[in-house]
Amino acid sequence: MAAQPSAKKQRTHPQYELLYHPGIPGRGEFVRLAFEAAGVAYTDTANEVKDGYSTVQQICMNKGTESADGNPPVFSPPALRVPGAGKDGKSALVIAQTPNILFYLGEKLGLVPEDDEPGRYHVQQVALTALDLNNEVHDTHHPIAVMKYYEDQKDEALKKSQDVRENRLPKFFSYFEKTLKFNEKASGGQGKYLVGDKLTYADTTVWQVLDGCMFAFPKEMETRKEEFSDLLVSFYDNIKQESGLKQYLTSKRRLPYSMGVFRHYPELDRQ
Repeated sequence: MAAQPSAKKQRTHPQYELLYHPGIPGRGEFVRLAFEAAGVAYTDTANEVKDGYSTVQQICMNKGTESADGNPPVFSPPALRVPGAGKDGKSALVIAQTPNILFYLGEKLGLVPEDDEPGRYHVQQVALTALDLNNEVHDTHHPIAVMKYYEDQKDEALKKSQDVRENRLPKFFSYFEKTLKFNEKASGGQGKYLVGDKLTYADTTVWQVLDGCMFAFPKEMETRKEEFSDLLVSFYDNIKQESGLKQYLTSKRRLPYSMGVFRHYPELDRQ
């Protein structure tokens, strides 16, 4: 059954289909949060449809020269399939890459400032920066090779995680806090939103990375709260209380962290 967030927008939407791996939040979670925040229904194909992962594999992981419905090939999930949005107005549109999907959905879901082109690009700028941090955190447990087990690169992972915790996290957190403060003065963000005066996918994307870091590095993040309280306390707590997100985050549809992008290895956390 398709996920049915509480209604928030009085708009007509196609039946969006999220194509991603089953059982983990991963990079697909950034797309899920956008739908949930907007209160727009979508189908999480691999988790909700019988043999749904076969569909994901056929569209996103095949060896052919197209993905589906005449769309170009997809490198890897996540992808978004939108029935009726193809070039002919009948076939489906298939687009991939997390920031590309978010940029496509932003205006349609009301998660970018209205009638504000610079604002839309600022939302994307912040989201891209958060996704850069997402990738760096992933590399703390796979610093050498994605296809090798963590245990095969543990020594390198210890060095990588130390650098990320001591140098990269504060660099990113400082940028996000500066963005919060700039927006509070420039656009009425109230110290609550990163761009504009309402929730955007910049907020949901940054929030998800912060939440993942709290799972991966609980000791480090607890220590950093005093230094970056506006971001790690106020912003983090405010965003998860947003309508739509609050219900989703406490539901069974919110997949737990496990062996995806964010993993908790105690030895990689602050000692």
